[in-house]
Amino acid sequence: MSRHQNSLIHRMPSIVQSTLQSAVLLSMLATPAAAINLNLKPIGSFSTEIFAENTAEQTAYDPITQRLFVTSSGRDRIHILDISNPTNPSSSLFDPIKVSEFGSPNSVSYNNGIFAVSVTNKMPQNPGFVLFFDADGNSIHDPVSVGSVPDSLTFTPDGTKIIVSNEGELSDGYPDDPEGSISIIDLRDFSVTTANFDSVSIPDNVRLFGPNANNPSQNLEPEFVTVSQDSQKAYVTLQENNAIAVVDIASGQVEKVIGLGFKDYSLPGNALDASDKDGKINITNYNNLFGLFQPDGIASYMVNGQTYLVTANEGDSRAFSFFDEEARVGDLILDPEAFPNAAELQKDENLGRLKVTNTLGDTDGDGDFDELYTFGGRSFSIWDTDGNLIFDSGDAFERITAEFLPEFFNSNDEINKFDNRSDDKGPEPQAVTIAELFGRTIAFIGLERIGGIISYDITDPFNPFFLDYVNNRDFSVDFNLNEAGDPDPTAEQLAAVGDLGLEGLVFISAKNSPNGKPLVVTANETSGTLSVFEVERVPEPSSVLGLLLFSSLGWVRQTKRQRSNKS
Repeated sequence: MSRHQNSLIHRMPSIVQSTLQSAVLLSMLATPAAAINLNLKPIGSFSTEIFAENTAEQTAYDPITQRLFVTSSGRDRIHILDISNPTNPSSSLFDPIKVSEFGSPNSVSYNNGIFAVSVTNKMPQNPGFVLFFDADGNSIHDPVSVGSVPDSLTFTPDGTKIIVSNEGELSDGYPDDPEGSISIIDLRDFSVTTANFDSVSIPDNVRLFGPNANNPSQNLEPEFVTVSQDSQKAYVTLQENNAIAVVDIASGQVEKVIGLGFKDYSLPGNALDASDKDGKINITNYNNLFGLFQPDGIASYMVNGQTYLVTANEGDSRAFSFFDEEARVGDLILDPEAFPNAAELQKDENLGRLKVTNTLGDTDGDGDFDELYTFGGRSFSIWDTDGNLIFDSGDAFERITAEFLPEFFNSNDEINKFDNRSDDKGPEPQAVTIAELFGRTIAFIGLERIGGIISYDITDPFNPFFLDYVNNRDFSVDFNLNEAGDPDPTAEQLAAVGDLGLEGLVFISAKNSPNGKPLVVTANETSGTLSVFEVERVPEPSSVLGLLLFSSLGWVRQTKRQRSNKS
């Protein structure tokens, strides 16, 4: 089972380890004196034994009963797992909670004896629900109606309210485009205030595009939410719109919407691998190519009284039968002045395969593209609450995964195929959670496609640095394929492969942990697994493991000041 598998990093060939160690010796000299070394070790796993049906998406933890709730939208249920022994998460105590009478569960949050679960209505354009359970799975309050397609939800730090991001997502499956909104549930009486974007001024650098582009409440799609430590403000990613909404919780109103600008792929430290057809790792800069940050996951923390926002810049597009913004560079007409080498650039082995949006880039309105905009930042970022970019990891994620897993670089989450995702958002940073550990502030960022967790020290938001990468995926396991050529794993293959398609990420402090050690928990929608990692402090940076944890640190720190966004 996957809980007995070692991290791929710990199984690296000695020749690769030696190379990384040599590269690290000099880079360690630039490490802050107070820095720590971390190692994430997989210690336990639970499997739904169902492949690629979204059976383990988001999770939340109750430290009193030492139980996890895990949402399964693919089966309209919620698993209750006992992790009192974190090496053996178990579902034997309780049957799954079935919520099919309401719809499909999306997300879950916990506070003070209450698990709150967001549920999309069976008719998704209609208002969704938040359901309330105790740790035994008993309903403890009537369902509360919120906006359409409620996605992320979280309790305010003071425990008095729940903030729900209602995506209001457009779909081929229904004709109406529901409003995106944010619901605030007051737990004193379970009353609901829902804020839309009708009276909000929308800056020019916020993407309003496609169907209902003239109606911000329909066009903006709230994705993920975090709340400031003082419980006064909520910050909500608007992924497709490349923006963040700021909500004043006391008034129940959207205060403002902040456009995030663009990432300039011509700058040093902001390169990418843009082709899945070149047969190699080729992390390269390109002129007039920009990235939409488009964060999914978001978290927040405070430094010297200032709130900072941390985002996982996954990327997403709108692609329907009636509207499709996706295009490949090779199929576009490029401006001859902006792209004098267009014929060469548009070859499949260069930029031709890269997916970009057809809604941006014709700056002079003459029908050709003067600039190109691709989906997602392939990075994580730190912002202030006015939307100023404080730090971006640039091309570090692709370089880290290329260094650790060169034979499976930019593989997707269903099949082992080298370079498969280079044309389409790369590793796709999906989730982020923040931990206070050993006197430092650590960000854990989950990668959806190639998989794994990347750890950064973000104690100083202006000077983050890379700590660790761990991937609980066994790339030696190849799935059977069906007649259509799609992966169709046997039960044995699925049990052996580990984690695929990381979607949810939760940190459990040592104080609240069942074994007294800090833990990180991942929910993985493709493999249908939930895995528990123990966070270890590595005291000797001269050891082999310590050296591995600091690989790539030098180039990450050298490029961190070159991060840029084009606003």
